[in-house]
Amino acid sequence: MKKFTLSIFLCILFSSFLSLNAQEKKKFTLEDFMLYGTFRSESLYGLRSLNSGVSYTTLEKGNSIVKYNYATGVQEGVVLNIGELEIENFSDYAFSADETKILLITDVESIFRHSYTATHYVYDLAAKKLTKLSENGRQELATFSPDGTKVAFVRNNNIYIKNLADNTETQITTDGKFNEIINGKPDWVYEEEFGYSQAFAWSPDGANIAYCKFNESAVKEFTMTMFAGMAPKLTDNVLYPETRTWKYPKAGDANSVLSVHCYNLASTKTNVFDIGSNTDIYIPRIKWNNTNELIIFRVNRLQNKLELLLAKPGIPETKAIYTDENKFFIDESIFDYTTFLPDNKNFIIASERNGYMQLYLCGLYDNTVKPITNGTYDITAYYGFEPKSSTIYYQSAESHATKRDVYAIKLDGKKKVKLSTLSGTNNAAFSTTFKYFINYYSSAKTPTVITMHDNTGKQLRELVNNDKLKQKLADYNFNYKELFSFKTSENVELNGWIIKPANFDATKQYPVWLTQYSGPNSQQVFDSWSFGWDYLLAQKDIIVVCVDGRGTGARGEEFRKVTYKELGKYEVADQIEVAKYLGAQTYVDKSRIGIWGWSYGGFMALNAITQGADYFKAAIAVAPVTNWRYYDNIYTERYMRTPQENASGYDNNSPINHAAKLKGKLLLVHGSADDNVHVQNSMEMSEALVQAGKQFDYFIYTNRNHGIYGGKTRMHLYTKMLDFIQTNL
Repeated sequence: MKKFTLSIFLCILFSSFLSLNAQEKKKFTLEDFMLYGTFRSESLYGLRSLNSGVSYTTLEKGNSIVKYNYATGVQEGVVLNIGELEIENFSDYAFSADETKILLITDVESIFRHSYTATHYVYDLAAKKLTKLSENGRQELATFSPDGTKVAFVRNNNIYIKNLADNTETQITTDGKFNEIINGKPDWVYEEEFGYSQAFAWSPDGANIAYCKFNESAVKEFTMTMFAGMAPKLTDNVLYPETRTWKYPKAGDANSVLSVHCYNLASTKTNVFDIGSNTDIYIPRIKWNNTNELIIFRVNRLQNKLELLLAKPGIPETKAIYTDENKFFIDESIFDYTTFLPDNKNFIIASERNGYMQLYLCGLYDNTVKPITNGTYDITAYYGFEPKSSTIYYQSAESHATKRDVYAIKLDGKKKVKLSTLSGTNNAAFSTTFKYFINYYSSAKTPTVITMHDNTGKQLRELVNNDKLKQKLADYNFNYKELFSFKTSENVELNGWIIKPANFDATKQYPVWLTQYSGPNSQQVFDSWSFGWDYLLAQKDIIVVCVDGRGTGARGEEFRKVTYKELGKYEVADQIEVAKYLGAQTYVDKSRIGIWGWSYGGFMALNAITQGADYFKAAIAVAPVTNWRYYDNIYTERYMRTPQENASGYDNNSPINHAAKLKGKLLLVHGSADDNVHVQNSMEMSEALVQAGKQFDYFIYTNRNHGIYGGKTRMHLYTKMLDFIQTNL
């Protein structure tokens, strides 16, 4: 009897200890995620592989470039220490081809998503001399010539060449003019939707510079009002706000007219290449091959046909050497997968001609196309080609759409080897000679681990393990993200992840908050590490769920492009299916399901709370597209064609046209200076809701762009969203 009583006492004591221990666990705060970076992972920054392939450099603390040995990890020296120079810091750097000079980027001022102006310096390693690139104004896109004796850059829409030997600066174009003519860099819509910011390139022999000229005279303008905002003192623009106007071609409207030019440094003459009589086309890339011939990528307005044109300096005529047509559209990611081989006869390119993103070997002059990879999976990254072993290195979703692995394969498609070993998400950074690679690995429950490998996949050592982050997280009480899948009523299997509250009790019913983006070829559901404010919501006894619906990536062309010409139809149907599926779970309160998203995700949230009004109690839409007629033409027409061709596709799933269906609570948020998704979208949505007699919450962030950040803005935004969720879900 005494033993039994003692056992009971010990059990109670132990239970009390566990309870007390759980209570002592720390709690997440919004400041942890928005201000302090409490759970930020460690990584490597500014990594550059040197020519030898034996060593690499990293940018450390923004003030030094340090050299390491790939095989041993031993630090081989400090290449550059900012303390030795007359500048305080630099944000990035680039070596000349012979690695005798370094281009340092300082004082960066952003223009759009990729573009910026900066003050550049050239550091001569042998002479230990720092020289300001130009005394005549800020520069864009500064790029060494192949021999390192010159630097080309753009200023005020014109191209310049700086001769480092004699310190002369030569202007090679003179017609650049704001909102009319741009030389050597793309216009806003090219930069945003084709993902590049440099439209000039040195030939391999350094004798020529090829460049694109954008004539945007016929492109319609968009104007934004800019207020004083965070100005520290009163200025005139408090009373009379400024306006900002730039060229922005909306769906169905005229684009810039492009021409492709080649400037010869010796003769100082420029020739124009024949790219066809049809000016309603796109030139998303220009690239030189190994024999100093220029390859011009030409895409039609519908973006379902890609042609590569071969051009030679000084000769206007061009020749089509490759054509790829698609019944939907050509995915823009393939433009950077192209490699011209040292044999000067072949090149590697990606295509979806078998229904999946795969690699092909093509003849440069004989129009042959042969598959290198040939599977029912998507290649998701291309790392490059090593000529001595005739090996291609790439990443794919072959094992599962939510995972990524690193592979090697011979040029003839044989001897495929998986180099990564851990299940989750792997991404590689190869050395110049492909003898080594640095692997960035993570999973849903494992913060990023960075390891060094040889090209057989053998791990040589660990570089970063994020053990400190793991130890820090051990002080908090939470459940890690779990991956799951389910089938919809249409028998479509969808992948998702779920975060349950720390003390989850399956006998209770919880509210659910859906987070998603859902845009074409996007993906939010990975077996990879991310640790954001979703965990804070789960701490508030809210189940957080994300599901990738139809139209998202890594599942083949038919799944990815089913949304063609009807953006918002299948994706919204799938998010409604998610709500139905979750509502059927015993631990979910189906009357308390909410959804949110940003940009395309905001478009989706608005459609869900209107078209799916019976399934969603609350929604937040941040910077949403509300009618695809308001958005830019390259992105929109790629998936929708023009409004003139496909009016019903534009209108049937425009949230504005479903405003009267709103039943639940809605928070609509936008930045007034959003150059991407204009505040016009939310203004028009607001008016539609008002005229439909619907009450909603609405907030505009002054002078904030699509990212809505700066100062205390992010903290304010997420505080507002957290309050809204807790009040209305």
